[in-house]
Amino acid sequence: MTTTPELTRTARRTATAGEIAAYRAAARAGLPGPVTGQASPVHAFVLAHTVADRTVRSLIAGEEASVVHLGQDIRLERPVRPGEPVTVALDVLGARREPRGTRVAVRTRLTGDDGVTFAELVTSALLVGASGIEPFGDIPSGAAPAPAGPVGEPATATHRLTTDGIRAYAHASGDLNPIHLDPETARAAGFDGVIAHGMSVVALVCEEIADRYADGDIARVRALGCRFSGPVPPDEPLDITLQPDAGPTVVRFTCRTPKGPAVKAGWARLSPVSKERTS
Repeated sequence: MTTTPELTRTARRTATAGEIAAYRAAARAGLPGPVTGQASPVHAFVLAHTVADRTVRSLIAGEEASVVHLGQDIRLERPVRPGEPVTVALDVLGARREPRGTRVAVRTRLTGDDGVTFAELVTSALLVGASGIEPFGDIPSGAAPAPAGPVGEPATATHRLTTDGIRAYAHASGDLNPIHLDPETARAAGFDGVIAHGMSVVALVCEEIADRYADGDIARVRALGCRFSGPVPPDEPLDITLQPDAGPTVVRFTCRTPKGPAVKAGWARLSPVSKERTS
């Protein structure tokens, strides 16, 4: 039996100043305090996550399947603002069969109280073991932007995410998936123990990029994309490599653990200036 998903869902979300600050603090574990109080670009994903996760999981209702986050693109006109009512509207873009299950793509748009859409996200996921969804629509390629001129000097950073840090990120983001919190559940899912959230790694990279290339102004990170390729366990070195163009307007990145690549094909685009900066 095949199923056709409900293609559109909406919700209303609000992020308080305290929630924005707590998320930045969790994302910056191991780094000094932020220069500005703006929301991370990944906070757009935080607002969208509940609707996206509920929608994706509804596609496998009645099947024994698990959800694996494969890739994420985020494009913003401006950051999430504290206290602002946001309408989250999600569309299922497509589904296609693969050897291990069904790949799906969803697009989420965030619209402020002024009626202007300020963020668009495309999430790709593999529904491992799912075979009851009728293929439809398109799966975007998620290609990175072309290089903008010559490259600048590369930079590297090494972090070690801790179990306490992973737990803090789970509560700051609202993503309480037990594979991040409970070792037994994580081992049942095929991991050696709890693993970090993929988006926590991306949020950390955005903080490194803002500190190094945007004078600490996280609001200048206006777009990013990446593909996830391996888990990040706690207490092991996470090596981040940053490759800016000469501007820099685009910074490419990869993340590795001793077991291999964790995030690949990463990129972030910086705006020249931010009109939303606050101290």
